[in-house]
Amino acid sequence: MHAVAAERIVVPFKGEGAGVDELSWGQTENWSAIVAQKTWIPLGGVKPLPPTTTIEEIADELAYLMGRYQPMRTKLRFAPDGHPRQEVFESGEIVLSIVDAGSSDPLTVAEAICDGWRDDTLDFASEWPVRMALVRKDGVLTHMSVLMSHFVTDAAGALVMMSEVAQRVSAPVAGMQPLEQARWQQSPAGQRQNESSLRHWDNILRTVSPHRFPPVSSPAEPRYWHGEFSSPKLLKAVLDIADRRGTETSTVLFALYAVALNQITGISPVVIRPMVSNRFRPGMSNVVCTLAQAGLCSFDIGGLSFPDALTVVQRSVMAAYKHAYFNHHDMVAFRERIALERGQEINIACYFNDRRSSSRGSSFVSDAPATFRWVASQDAPSFEPLFLHIDDVPGTAQITLYLDSHYFSPADGERLVRLMEEGGAEHSG
Repeated sequence: MHAVAAERIVVPFKGEGAGVDELSWGQTENWSAIVAQKTWIPLGGVKPLPPTTTIEEIADELAYLMGRYQPMRTKLRFAPDGHPRQEVFESGEIVLSIVDAGSSDPLTVAEAICDGWRDDTLDFASEWPVRMALVRKDGVLTHMSVLMSHFVTDAAGALVMMSEVAQRVSAPVAGMQPLEQARWQQSPAGQRQNESSLRHWDNILRTVSPHRFPPVSSPAEPRYWHGEFSSPKLLKAVLDIADRRGTETSTVLFALYAVALNQITGISPVVIRPMVSNRFRPGMSNVVCTLAQAGLCSFDIGGLSFPDALTVVQRSVMAAYKHAYFNHHDMVAFRERIALERGQEINIACYFNDRRSSSRGSSFVSDAPATFRWVASQDAPSFEPLFLHIDDVPGTAQITLYLDSHYFSPADGERLVRLMEEGGAEHSG
């Protein structure tokens, strides 16, 4: 279904801050994923609207978003070699489309709008990184379709944005904006942080096995797989272990993941890249932007009991979080140099991302049974070899799994989360 806009409302906006500089480290990390996956990584979807909603109200909301948050009014400038720089505009205009559903179901029309945008490309040099449309049925607004690129913000920033939009916060924007971040990162203090991170990675990359996964004899087709696992039993076990050990539920889940990987691959040390929010850094807690970066952990847990493996993980994660703030380009060059010295590429594409709002987790546990399903399989866009997300769903441990079957089979993907559940249950009270 190709929705055609009946109206195009031009929405002017104006905000504080403008300028041109290098990308911040968080932006660079995100941009590298956009380039590698060949997608603008759109986030968002369809929102139902109260029948009293007016076009003027939504236009005002869009103007608020564009004016308040610098990443929303950022475009990219590209050098001849493709190197991007950020340009933040003080003011501008954006189009809000109005689509009449006609005889079609308005929800179907709104979802089709988002699907079309997801399949489309976004020109970061000439377009704003957000698209918004309203669906109208018999003269009444029914749904909003809205997508924004992950380049604008990470999950923590999105929560701040949604809260501030709901309250129409008018106080000055809190936190160090991406332009200011980029300038600090180029300062002597920023360079010291970058060099410290490189030393942390050096200690790991020079010693670990270059392989994360054994060879897959018969890769599945399509190549890339997306699965979901929901287990109240796992949540109950994780809450119990975290309480007894006096640690975060995130750390327990990380340890269960590492142990299950070791059981499946037989490779130790286990090397995992945790996604780190970096919100604990000064001036970063409430800023709307991309700050999250993937750190690097090495866990020598082969043959250890789970309690001992959890101790190893507890000792290691803080160092990884501390050093998950670095210049992505420097890190790529550094990895390439070490690979050349060792005579082979070092695969570290194995990720853990706890994107829950609280690492302690909810104490409520559902009595529903565990479920696993493959949501989708595809040949494009691509996924990393293995990426495990922990999602915020009340009453259960919700795991979202992405894998590249050329490195990790779908069967081992399901086995991985089942082993995490079994390991948690075995070592809980």
